[in-house]
Amino acid sequence: MYLIRSYGEEIERESFLMGMFNLAMELVPGIVEKIDLSGRARLLDLGGGPGTYAIHFCLENPELRAVIYDRPTTQSIAVATAEKFDMTERVTFMGGDVICDSISGGPYDVVWLSHLLHSNGPEVCQRIIDKCVAAMEPGGLIMIHEFILDNSKDGPEFPALFSLNMLVNNPEGRAYSEGELTAMLQKSGVNNIKRLPFRSPRDSAILFGVV
Repeated sequence: MYLIRSYGEEIERESFLMGMFNLAMELVPGIVEKIDLSGRARLLDLGGGPGTYAIHFCLENPELRAVIYDRPTTQSIAVATAEKFDMTERVTFMGGDVICDSISGGPYDVVWLSHLLHSNGPEVCQRIIDKCVAAMEPGGLIMIHEFILDNSKDGPEFPALFSLNMLVNNPEGRAYSEGELTAMLQKSGVNNIKRLPFRSPRDSAILFGVV
């Protein structure tokens, strides 16, 4: 038995991306003010969807340019969002599959991964981080924004429940602990790994380090 959706796959995709845009808009003011990107020139927003974060990092940092990297089917929404904020000259789109394809267009001195890793198992996450580091210049800043579990993996509440939801709906996906993400970054050669003093209403958090 097949589920027939009257609204179609394209409308479903647009609704999902705009939902991500709306959620990100709640968080992005509190994030960009806490992250110093002064002197940085080129940012990669990996799996950036509508490009909310890329756009606002650029708005906050006039010398910064950004590339949104996501599946080609996302391009029209990302371009429309950049147009909405009058950022088409500084925020561009690159289509690709981060799991299968290489990351071109570098070197980047900032990489932002927001809610991308939780859809994948540990081996794929490591591969993604390795690709990011390979596309970065020395001294580059890599940032991971996720629902990060405590190292005991039994909290905070929302990340723990989110991880359970991923387990039910995606055999490979789950939330990761701070220790697990730190180990992945270290394995890729990232140093000075720290946690940003930021906590969202749903307990998402940000780890960052230097390549």
